[in-house]
Amino acid sequence: MTNKTGWLARLKTGLTQSSNKLSDGITGLFTKRRLDAAALEELEELLITADLGPQTAARLVAEFGKNRFGKDISEQEVKEALAAQITAILEPCALPLVRGVGKKPYVILMVGVNGTGKTTTIGKMASLFRSQNLKVLMVAGDTFRAAAVSQLQVWAERADCEVLVGADGGDAAALAYQGLEIAKAEDFDVLLIDTAGRLHNKADLMQELSKISRVLKKLDTEAPHATLLVLDATTGQNAHTQVEVFRDLTTVTGLVVTKLDGSAKGGVLVALADRFKMPIHAIGVGEGVEDLQPFDATDFARSLMGLDV
Repeated sequence: MTNKTGWLARLKTGLTQSSNKLSDGITGLFTKRRLDAAALEELEELLITADLGPQTAARLVAEFGKNRFGKDISEQEVKEALAAQITAILEPCALPLVRGVGKKPYVILMVGVNGTGKTTTIGKMASLFRSQNLKVLMVAGDTFRAAAVSQLQVWAERADCEVLVGADGGDAAALAYQGLEIAKAEDFDVLLIDTAGRLHNKADLMQELSKISRVLKKLDTEAPHATLLVLDATTGQNAHTQVEVFRDLTTVTGLVVTKLDGSAKGGVLVALADRFKMPIHAIGVGEGVEDLQPFDATDFARSLMGLDV
C-alpha cells in the first residue's frame, strides 16, 4: 500500500473534472440564495448531469431539502451535506478484497468489456499483491486479443510475477485450468485470470465464462473465489447496462471502477452503489500502479464534492 496522503492527492486530482462540474454548479446555484423549489430542481438536474442518475439524484435532493427548505444556505453547507449523504450510500459497498483464510491459491476471475482497463487492472492488482510479498500468477485468458497478452507480459515484468500464455485463439478455459494446476503445484498465493470482453456475441461469452468457472471447480470446488467486473467510469450510465449483462453471464461478486480521472462522470459510481448494492473493491484514477487503490467511501464522496479529505 502506498502512502495514504499521496493517494488522497491523486484521488482528488483524478476526480477534478467531476468535482469541478459539481462545485461550480453548486456555487452558481447557492450564492446568496434561499433554498426554494427552483433551487432544489436545479440541484437535482446538476446531480443528474454528473451521472448520479435520476433516482439517486432525486433521493439525495429530497433528503437534503427536508429540514432546510426556505432557509438561507451556503455552498459549503450544500457540499458538506451532499458528501455526507453520498458517503452513507457508498459505505455499505466499500469493501476491501480480502483473501479467504485457507484459500490458496486465491482465484480471481476478471471480467468486463474490452476497453474498460481490465488487463491493466489485473497488472496493477498483481503489483499490489506482490507488494504484500504474495506469490502471484496471471493467466492471459483473453486469447483472441494479442494486445491483452502482451500487456500482461509487460505487467508481469514490472510486478516481478509470472504470467501463463496460451496459443492465439486457444481455449481460455483449458488455459485457466492449467493455471490453477500450476498455482496449486507451485504454491502460488493468488491466481488472476483475464477473460475476453466481446459483447457482440453474448451467447459465446456466456459459454466461455461458464466453462472457465466449471473447469476451475474440478480442481477447487470454491473457485473462482472472486469474480470482479471492471467498469470504465467514462462510459457513464452505460456502466449500469454492463453490470446487468455480466450479472446475467456469470456470478459477479464485486466491482472495480477505472478511469475516474477521464471524465466528469465520476458520479456514476454513486448511482451504481445505490442501485446494485454490490461491493466496490477498488477504484482507479490514472495509469500508474499506485493509481489503483482500495475504495474508501468518505474519501471518494468528499473528493467528488471538491472538499478536503
